[in-house]
Amino acid sequence: MPPAASDDSDDRGRHGDDSDNGRRHDRLRREPTPGSHNSLWGWPSIRSPLRVAVNYLLVWVIRLSPSLRLKNWLLRRLGATVGTGVSWGLEATPDVFWPELISVGDHAIVGYDATLLCHEFLQSEYRLGEVVVGERAMIGAGATVLPGVEIGSEAQVAANSLVTRDVPAGTTVAGVPAKPLTRDDEDSESDFE
Repeated sequence: MPPAASDDSDDRGRHGDDSDNGRRHDRLRREPTPGSHNSLWGWPSIRSPLRVAVNYLLVWVIRLSPSLRLKNWLLRRLGATVGTGVSWGLEATPDVFWPELISVGDHAIVGYDATLLCHEFLQSEYRLGEVVVGERAMIGAGATVLPGVEIGSEAQVAANSLVTRDVPAGTTVAGVPAKPLTRDDEDSESDFE
């Protein structure tokens, strides 16, 4: 199913281009959910409740454990691809329903209370998409990354940002929704020092 017209117009209107760069919507798998209820209502028929319960318990341990080795080991048991030297901060949350759609490159940092979502439950459909975090990328505290987003190597996501589009390698983004910082943005930060 192609993206809804509002998806395209929202992206072009907010970001000022028609390019396919950062088009997470094109990478999402869409599954319609017929009936009068929203898609979350039917989750037990979409994903095994036992699998989700086990995932939830392991994610709870991942969020609270101070051990990076244990976190990475548990993430791999959940099916996530986790590179060498990944740092997963306290309270950081991988997707509970589809953690196997997460890939985190070597020496990346997922900060305190960040969330990586691989699913979206909507009114008449649910969407699935991989979240890919490149090598040495950094996701700040409290940031949320939506399904289908790719964060390039050595990219940085500022704290409390909502990442709705791809982040090119070496780029710093911030805000809701997250947008690339300009040189002027970086210079104005030095005014506070």
